[in-house]
Amino acid sequence: MKTELNYINLSYRTNSKKEYHIPLSYQLFGKDLFSSPIILVNHALTGNSDVSGEKGWWKQLIGENQVIDTTQYTVLCFNIPGNGFGDFLIDDYEDFTPLDIANIFLQGLEILNIKSLHAIIGGSLGGGIGWEMLVKNPTLAEIFIPIACDFKTHDWLHAQCLVQKFLLNQNVEPLQKARIHAMLCYRTPESLNDRFQNKYNHEKQRLESEDWLVYHGNALNERFSLKSYKLMNHLLMNINADENQLEKIQARMHLISVDTDLFFPASEIRMCFEKLKEKKENVFYHEINSIHGHDAFLMEYKQLNTIIKNIL
Repeated sequence: MKTELNYINLSYRTNSKKEYHIPLSYQLFGKDLFSSPIILVNHALTGNSDVSGEKGWWKQLIGENQVIDTTQYTVLCFNIPGNGFGDFLIDDYEDFTPLDIANIFLQGLEILNIKSLHAIIGGSLGGGIGWEMLVKNPTLAEIFIPIACDFKTHDWLHAQCLVQKFLLNQNVEPLQKARIHAMLCYRTPESLNDRFQNKYNHEKQRLESEDWLVYHGNALNERFSLKSYKLMNHLLMNINADENQLEKIQARMHLISVDTDLFFPASEIRMCFEKLKEKKENVFYHEINSIHGHDAFLMEYKQLNTIIKNIL
């Protein structure tokens, strides 16, 4: 499956009062627009709009005869402006917050004349933007599925993003160093220890775990720009949907956590669920069991597919 990259040219004034001309890019998968229920997928930090097909980063979830079946749904995914999937980059990344991205996505939907969605699904940062969108427009979607994320960035995650910011502002291999640190937050000690078991690569004269981390640092550096990574880290650092407005969201909400997630701990997501459950009936909680931590939402497809199949 291959779909073209489409553009919406729009003007946007950020909450920091800066004017931007934004070429908002997006891709559509599956049924023609307005011929079937529309599912909006919000991508994660190093993701993009290419969610399905041969190189789709969520192809185990989205595609023909998959749980999100492109023979039954229209799947829409916007690129977060400045994510590098295209030529548009943002120099002054601190001008933007996740609320700004939510507003831009909402403006994109309005221009496309999409007044309602069957579902919004987002993992990590993408889910955080979903929370911000639904606080702004509580009746937008019938179903909301935030995966491995919460409505706000808590202190631990903010601190890790701060370390990322320090690393990204260095002069020597900033992106590689930041990615190595991030990989240790995406995974868990159990995940790395179980996989590598202190095995040593004699040819490269280093532990295989070190070789794996260096590989991921270099790989991201080859396909991702420093400006984009700074922006995306800044956004992850500043998710802050208005807690007092969450109960007004009309969508049936299914909060999915990972029991070993270091970025968005299951305990925090459960707390959000329990508070919402006191005021709403149509909110549900699901938990993925994995040793792999935050990245489990990109690895534990058997569990994730089962959960989402029962939701949709």
